[in-house]
Amino acid sequence: MPSFSTARKFFDDIISSPINICLVALICYFSYKLFKKDSRAIKDDKSQQKRLEKMPKRDFTLVDLKEFDGVKSNGRILIGILGRVFDVSAAHQFYGPGGPYSVFAGRDASRALATFSVEPDQFKETYDDLSDLKPSQMDQVKEWEMQFLGSFYIFYFINIYDI
Repeated sequence: MPSFSTARKFFDDIISSPINICLVALICYFSYKLFKKDSRAIKDDKSQQKRLEKMPKRDFTLVDLKEFDGVKSNGRILIGILGRVFDVSAAHQFYGPGGPYSVFAGRDASRALATFSVEPDQFKETYDDLSDLKPSQMDQVKEWEMQFLGSFYIFYFINIYDI
């Protein structure tokens, strides 16, 4: 166990040089900015969640789903995966407008998740049975589905008969 004199020597070494003092000050400043920014992001997420009321259970057509892209729906963001519709509004920083995965919002993202592609041709305007995907791609989209099941609200389904 280090003694008091060892700690005192360490402290004296830090304050003995102006460069060390500046480095400690910079570390403190950037640490403060990092934690302050995170706390604001958490508050923004909570206010986003509070603003949206819980949706009743219902089925969606692909046309219905398009309305929930985070813009037309007052912030509500829904994504379809393998026939299930997930409410990802709580992760609006990722799936909302300007987010890295905003292309999935209001769409059936099954094919795009299976192929790791966000190209426009991966999103179909009609029902996509995914029958042309390789088994490894189907495994991939099923893994994504499991991840979404553990993270987001579900209780919505894509109704393929009303498309």
